[in-house]
Amino acid sequence: MEKAVHNPTPWLQHFGLNHAVEVKGGERTLYLSGQTASDADGALLHAGDIVAQYKSAWDNMLDALAAAGMGPENLVRLNFYTTDVPQFMEMAEEITKFHIEAGAQVASTLLGVQALYDPDALIEIEATAVG
Repeated sequence: MEKAVHNPTPWLQHFGLNHAVEVKGGERTLYLSGQTASDADGALLHAGDIVAQYKSAWDNMLDALAAAGMGPENLVRLNFYTTDVPQFMEMAEEITKFHIEAGAQVASTLLGVQALYDPDALIEIEATAVG
């Protein structure tokens, strides 16, 4: 599999994101359900802390990728759903460092939503991976 990123403007790269990710020669596509800061029983972790919730959701995403024999290098898209866009943007550098450090090259969308599965949930991450 070959990946190439396309960035007609550079501003997204500061957050470890790209305008577009091109994949050539991929044999499998994995669509990951939204991952949240939940434990194995679905209970929310880290109420009120968007960075800690993102880290837990990211770890859950890595577990789901590993279960499919993939890793962060296979990610091509991350969609962020948050109930607090201003807080997400304020903490964006802390939040995005997890996928930056993992070497994920992704396109992304940030969506503000009214609510997630738990009233204290602040962030959910949905992804697509190609292998």
